[in-house]
Amino acid sequence: MTANSVEQLRKDGNELFKCGDYEGALTAYTQALDLGATPQDQAVLHRNRAACHLKLEDYDKAESEASKAIDKDGGDVKALYRRSQALEKLGRLDQAVLDLQRCVSLEPKNKVFQEALRNIAGQIQEKVRYMSSTDAKVEQMFQILLDPQEKGTEKKQKASQNLVVLAREDAGAEKIFRSNGVQLLQRLLDTGEPDLMLAALRTLVGICSEHQSRTVATLSVLGTRRVVSILGVENQAVSLAACHLLQVMFDALKEGVKKGFRGKEGAIIVGLKKILEVGGSVQDPPGELTVTANSRMSASILLSKLFDDLRCDAERENFHRLCENYIKSWFEGQGLAGKLRAIQTVSCLLQGPCDAGNRALELNGVMESVIALCASEQEEEQLVAVEALIHAAGKAKRASFITANGVSLLKDLYKRSEKDRIRIRALVGLCKLGSAGGTDFSMKQFAEGSTLKLAKQCRKWLCNDQMDAGTRRWAVEGLAYLTFDADVKEEFVEDEAALKALFQLSKSEERSVLFAVASALVNCTNSYDYEEPDPKMVELAKYAKQHVPEQHPKDKPSFVRARVKKLLAAGVVSAMTCMVKTESPVLTSSCRELLSRVFLALVEEVEDRGTVVAQGGGKALIPLALEGTDVGQTKAAQALAKLTITSNPEMTFPGERIYEVVRPLVSLLHLNCSGLQNFEALMALTNLAGISERLRQKILKEKAVPMIEGYMFEEHEMIRRAATECMCNLAMSKEVQDLFEATGNDRLKLLVLYSGEDDELLRRAAAGGLAMLTSMRPSLCSRIPQVTTHWLEILQALLLSPNQELQHRGAVVVLNMVEASQEMASTLMESEVLEILSVLAKGKEGPVARAAAASLGKAVEYGLIKPSQDGE
Repeated sequence: MTANSVEQLRKDGNELFKCGDYEGALTAYTQALDLGATPQDQAVLHRNRAACHLKLEDYDKAESEASKAIDKDGGDVKALYRRSQALEKLGRLDQAVLDLQRCVSLEPKNKVFQEALRNIAGQIQEKVRYMSSTDAKVEQMFQILLDPQEKGTEKKQKASQNLVVLAREDAGAEKIFRSNGVQLLQRLLDTGEPDLMLAALRTLVGICSEHQSRTVATLSVLGTRRVVSILGVENQAVSLAACHLLQVMFDALKEGVKKGFRGKEGAIIVGLKKILEVGGSVQDPPGELTVTANSRMSASILLSKLFDDLRCDAERENFHRLCENYIKSWFEGQGLAGKLRAIQTVSCLLQGPCDAGNRALELNGVMESVIALCASEQEEEQLVAVEALIHAAGKAKRASFITANGVSLLKDLYKRSEKDRIRIRALVGLCKLGSAGGTDFSMKQFAEGSTLKLAKQCRKWLCNDQMDAGTRRWAVEGLAYLTFDADVKEEFVEDEAALKALFQLSKSEERSVLFAVASALVNCTNSYDYEEPDPKMVELAKYAKQHVPEQHPKDKPSFVRARVKKLLAAGVVSAMTCMVKTESPVLTSSCRELLSRVFLALVEEVEDRGTVVAQGGGKALIPLALEGTDVGQTKAAQALAKLTITSNPEMTFPGERIYEVVRPLVSLLHLNCSGLQNFEALMALTNLAGISERLRQKILKEKAVPMIEGYMFEEHEMIRRAATECMCNLAMSKEVQDLFEATGNDRLKLLVLYSGEDDELLRRAAAGGLAMLTSMRPSLCSRIPQVTTHWLEILQALLLSPNQELQHRGAVVVLNMVEASQEMASTLMESEVLEILSVLAKGKEGPVARAAAASLGKAVEYGLIKPSQDGE
């Protein structure tokens, strides 16, 4: 009984494996093992499990299962081969080659084993050559970079680029590390030359990326303070590269803490204190690091990343405690300079982990000191206090306090200050407070027309190219808040000079402006999430005298569409494309999400998609769809789907980029996406699947087929139809044909039944798939009568359809069945199909008549019918 059960489960697993259900096959083999199989059966089951894991790309488990099979039977050549495949994927080529040599010795004439052995031997030789040549290359690159005679030469520039590229590969990073690389990179940092510092920092990113031990060793050589101090250099690219390096280091250390790697927690705490020092530094204090606004922005991003990576409440509470203690240490007993530093640190936290910033605002005396220092006669003190007030005003918790205590102060500063740097910051504070109601038209903080006046002044400063970019950035900050008001949006998109200035600023070195630009564009395109309230609930709320949000009349769809057109005409796509290309920590996941939202709004109308593609929007959307928040990735993927549906994908995504589009599109098939997103993804994948076999293979590799099959049963007719069309195009691939040919499934039955549905477009898709499958796999022809008793009337209905496409597809299916076997041809000729074919064959010359004539000709050849007297 047990033996029979084991054998049956093994057979079930084999069938599931053939159908592509590797998880199901794995379960069947596991159940068989649990029944106490014989050692011989255990070896077979373990090697079968190894095959499943290979298909699922879990190579560690594949290697483990194959090893278990080999332990049971040392001569199991299939298990040896599968283990070699797993080892090759894991990069353990030396072990893989031993297994393959054993396979060849057991089966010397097996060409598959011989070819695999040749391939892996070639890989090993290539790796040896690479490693031996890399040693000399690394030494040579450092010699050029550290040679004072080579200063500023093209040779030096090329060496620095090569070093960065080499460090991106793990093998190259390891080689640089083992060649005393960190010490040599430290010497490059010490030169103070921006180009060399940039090359060193980017190389260090490669060395530390996802590698705990190398990160720890790097920090022990450089020291946390040394790395953090680079945030304060004047060169913005170098400062941002240092910020990126610190992010990579924190990621590596975080993974180390998760895995119990000792020594990391202390490094993270030290890092937190050093970053707070940079974030809390007032510009150019005597005897301190040189710190710029850019450095403090980088510090905020790093603090936010540190906070987001904390795993539990206890760790977050510890973070809050460390920040609050640091702020108190400066705020209490350190005089005015200490208070300024404490307030600057609070500003830094409010721009990063705002939970920590809000808690810091609650510390005794902090908010009162901010208000008091706004009235200081010293410009630098005012700057620190006003900026803190602005960042605090963005938090709803403090907005009411500031409205009561700070509005008159900010208005006074805006009207009376002679310094534009103070006035523009005071204006932004007023903008934030004026937009506290968001898009709710009924919740305006200031008198009618006040927000329009503020916005006009912001646009005026934005267009003033005599001001430095850092100051003009504040004008964009103000507009990012004021554009919640639809009147402000309308005036802004009409101001061509302001839009041009905005886009130019977004392309400049002033990277801290990106989030504000993206926020303003989201507001102008209304691409934030908005749900139409239920009219019944609105009436109920009014009856209960509760507040009901009101939409501004100028936020209606017609106004939004007009604003989108104006933004497109002004060049918004090229500006956003430049923003996406930014290699800067400022391009955070939240910022990427905002850009994704805007792109989705820009491609909403079919006629606008050509403009988006022409200005590089398709290319820019791919990285947005692959990295960022879940919402951002989904929005970008949906925008990609819209472009793929209505434009030529090979033109929109030239070269290798077209293959990068597949994964985002497949992600839209998941059940947590909306029906519209499912539908658009299916339509886009249908287009891609019709282009080339390589694209079809990419779709299969992303495990899309089971999801597409699921949507073929969807109740919504458009989704069901799109899934069927997609499957029809995928059926050109051998793997999909195998799925239809495998026994024990209803795939063929579904296509036959759909070919008889009332929905003409669904019939066309299903009949197309049926025509293709019966052409490629004649064995399926004999199974059509077995799947449903209505098969004959479905075929007759196709042949009699007034739609020529349906007629043609039906005629091809009949021809394939006639050619597949004489028995099938006999059944068809004994039915009304003969008469229908005769009429079609005499009809208008074309593909339908030719297919019908070919079917009749084959029937004559079989001797089932006689040719007519005129030879037809």
